Amino acid sequence: MAFIVGTYNQRPHSQIDEAPHTAWLGKGWLPRMPDSLDDLDLLLMTVAKPRTVQRDGIHFQGLRYIDTTMAAYVGEAVTIRFDPRDVSEIRVLHKNRFLCRAVSPEYADRAVTLKDIETARKDFRRSLRSKIRERVGRVLDFLPTGDPAPAAPLRAPAKKSKLRTYSEGD
Repeated sequence: MAFIVGTYNQRPHSQIDEAPHTAWLGKGWLPRMPDSLDDLDLLLMTVAKPRTVQRDGIHFQGLRYIDTTMAAYVGEAVTIRFDPRDVSEIRVLHKNRFLCRAVSPEYADRAVTLKDIETARKDFRRSLRSKIRERVGRVLDFLPTGDPAPAAPLRAPAKKSKLRTYSEGD
């Protein structure tokens, strides 16, 4: 770090014929600012996902987002940008141009984070697993008392390998 700040940035650069530090300060360079606060919001929302506009809106993370502007874009590919701290609203871009703000009607009145959605999904899966275990236990109660089969987890049968094996003959 000391080399970059103290040496490299202070000596003339072969491409610009002056020190980078001098070039940075001397020409009054300022970064190009966005035209509006909405444009600044779009720059700060780094999470972008491709989606297709459906007849009933845009689906993302199990939520449905709607806006009347999207009615003319049904079937079109769009990019959505969102703030992971509040996924109740998304920004929709069509061909890299801002189209609209779409909201999820279910959560329009409050902020919902991506973490909240993930937590709710985990809790839902956990409750489903416990219900399945409970029902498997009830079914086992009605099986004959001989040698009951142990309750095995429900899994898809293993696929047969396509690899052929041969035994060596004498």
